[in-house]
Amino acid sequence: MIKLLLTWDIKPGRDQEYFEFMVREFAPGVQRLGITPTEAWFAVYGDCPQIMMEGVAEDGPTMQQILASSEWAALHEQLLDYVDNYRQKLVRANTGFQI
Repeated sequence: MIKLLLTWDIKPGRDQEYFEFMVREFAPGVQRLGITPTEAWFAVYGDCPQIMMEGVAEDGPTMQQILASSEWAALHEQLLDYVDNYRQKLVRANTGFQI
């Protein structure tokens, strides 16, 4: 299994629109593409990204194919309308939240 780690901060004043996008489009879209969400964290305070999310795919080639797809590109572009400081990383999946 390969894990996709995503972190970002919600743009100021975009909270409501962001959460609607996440529930209606991003989360279902990611699942349709073949990424299984495993954990998501919302940081209320501290020196860290506001949102930390992870999801897994069967293997590296599958994840790479997903991330190279036009469907992922469209979801990613929409997400960037609502967030700042976006980062993503691929790691071998282990139990628990990984950084």
